[in-house]
Amino acid sequence: MPPVLALFLTVGFIVFLFRRESREKVQVSRALWIPVIWLFLTGSRFASQWMSLSAYAGAGSVADGSPLDALVFLTLIVAGVNVLKQRHVTYSEFLRNNRWLTIFFIYSLISIVWSDFPFIAAKRWIKVVGHPVMVLIILTDAHPQQAVRTLFKRLAYLLIPLSILFIKYFPQYGRGFDAWSGDPVNCGVALTKNELGCICWIFGVFFFWNLLQALKMKPSKARRAELLLSAGFLLMDFWLLQMASSATSMLVMMLGMAIILALGFRFVNKRLVGAYVVLGIVALVVAEPIFGIYATVVHSMGRNLTLTDRTDVWQLALQLQPNPLLGSGFESFWLGTRLEKLWAKFWWQPLQAHNGYIETYLNLGWAGIALLIGQIVDTFRKICAGLTKQFEFARLRMGFLFAILVYNYTEAAFVAVAFAWTIFFLIAVDYPAPRRARSKEAPGSAGDDKREAAPVLAGT
Repeated sequence: MPPVLALFLTVGFIVFLFRRESREKVQVSRALWIPVIWLFLTGSRFASQWMSLSAYAGAGSVADGSPLDALVFLTLIVAGVNVLKQRHVTYSEFLRNNRWLTIFFIYSLISIVWSDFPFIAAKRWIKVVGHPVMVLIILTDAHPQQAVRTLFKRLAYLLIPLSILFIKYFPQYGRGFDAWSGDPVNCGVALTKNELGCICWIFGVFFFWNLLQALKMKPSKARRAELLLSAGFLLMDFWLLQMASSATSMLVMMLGMAIILALGFRFVNKRLVGAYVVLGIVALVVAEPIFGIYATVVHSMGRNLTLTDRTDVWQLALQLQPNPLLGSGFESFWLGTRLEKLWAKFWWQPLQAHNGYIETYLNLGWAGIALLIGQIVDTFRKICAGLTKQFEFARLRMGFLFAILVYNYTEAAFVAVAFAWTIFFLIAVDYPAPRRARSKEAPGSAGDDKREAAPVLAGT
């Protein structure tokens, strides 16, 4: 098929999907486009890179980044804050319901003081503030459940078809070369195969959950349409994951799906999920030295125990840690002489530790790790509470939580404006749903729970 025809058909398909959404009269505010644009850019390429359709052109230096990208993200944050102001969002309410998250942000801000590059760290901190702003726009929508669904669908309508188009018909934009091996790789609308794998596993988990919700709907035209939509995007998603050859993404997607499915079994006591997790961790700790589970899993994924030289990066980066307790300062480790030493050692010039926990330790030290663990435990607690109140959305959150935790073992997603970092905030932030959403949002769409006083994705 000629590339021009493929482009025409892809654009037509995307237009059809959005027209279908408009015919369904989805009741979400126009402000939802702000987090859609934010996640589209963080899940694919930044504005400067889209303008040049190049992985690196216009990206600016490692330290300074692109002025255009900084302007775009700042504009989205300001627009988001303005929306929240109009909705009378009270920040005291946010602080009260998200203490661990708030302390993490405050500590990150304070850590700029001991950074060797305080101005750069400050700019990066402002960008990260955009995550909770985007999430609050979603959670304070008049119909937050529908807003969550619409967010993921709109992103999928854009990112998935365009990735297929780029890989198959515009390889100059959708393919590249692996930084480690030099082998050709497929990256779609993203910059690397691992970033493509990230958006694929996130959409895979969502559409698997959405498929289960559609199966519960009464037989109707709407049910058939939702089943076809979910199944179709799952097929495209699996194809892209095969093209990306991202073993980690495939693993975490299957993990997220398995958790969502397991929580739906009647014999699983929703009030004992915490106990199940503790027993599972203890069982793995005991079984690992006996059966070598870790090595078996790594080899089954077609990888060696160095995880494609990631462990070598971890070792050297840890040796360069300037302050084990407090870290190098917010988003400051991969700058200056430390970056020069790492690039002198690794010809493929890493810009992250490829491990979210080590990355947090390098930037924020053991104090940052403690706060990160506090956020994770607090999020898990909220989700467990939600399993008895808003079960369907709670099990989606649980699937995302464990997938993100495992994903961060080989990729640093607890940083900057990473796509998965926003998804973590989406499942972690707790803010009361709007009153009219509590009283007026009627059940009937796939997976809608009866309204509680709690937010749509927060179980408390």
